Amino acid sequence: MRKIFLLLFTFASVKCYSQQNTATTDVGVVINGVRWATRNVDAPGTFAATPESLGMHFQWNRRQGWSATGEVTGWDSSIPTGTTWARANDPCPPGWRVPTSGELRRLRDAGSVRETRDGVNGHLFGTAPNLLFLPLAGNRSMNGTLFHVGSVGFYWSSAPSTSAASTTINAMYLFLREGNNSERAAHRAVGFSVRCVAE
Repeated sequence: MRKIFLLLFTFASVKCYSQQNTATTDVGVVINGVRWATRNVDAPGTFAATPESLGMHFQWNRRQGWSATGEVTGWDSSIPTGTTWARANDPCPPGWRVPTSGELRRLRDAGSVRETRDGVNGHLFGTAPNLLFLPLAGNRSMNGTLFHVGSVGFYWSSAPSTSAASTTINAMYLFLREGNNSERAAHRAVGFSVRCVAE
């Protein structure tokens, strides 16, 4: 009886560790020389459960995650500060970080096709076997209102806007919509998805 209990306890411990481990680890996919996580960031320090999961929305240079569905309360519409996404505010799990605008550009340049997986619209980047699915998780506006889920994807970079007039107000991101993948600048207080790259 004692051996059975010990065996069950060991199995439960391994299963619990395994579930926790998958939330913070990812083998990633290499596209254009950059290793990308296969899932969006969910709660700060964790990855979403699957590549099709929307994960959470984040304001630029803030670690607070916001749901990609429904309404939220406590939204901070002030302008986040900084000249880059500070390490202390990075929501990526250990060993990962928010990509630079150059890394997002390299992903965009790899080309993508629109694809629906498990009922979730997204863009598929790369070539087999190195494929990366980014869901079109929409965004949260400057007042926290949810928009564009399923039709548009917004993915933050760690870089401020390249325009001198808006360097302290806007930051760079990857915009995904059918027929239009581009690098753009947006107000730092809006909520976008984060897809990490390996450090």
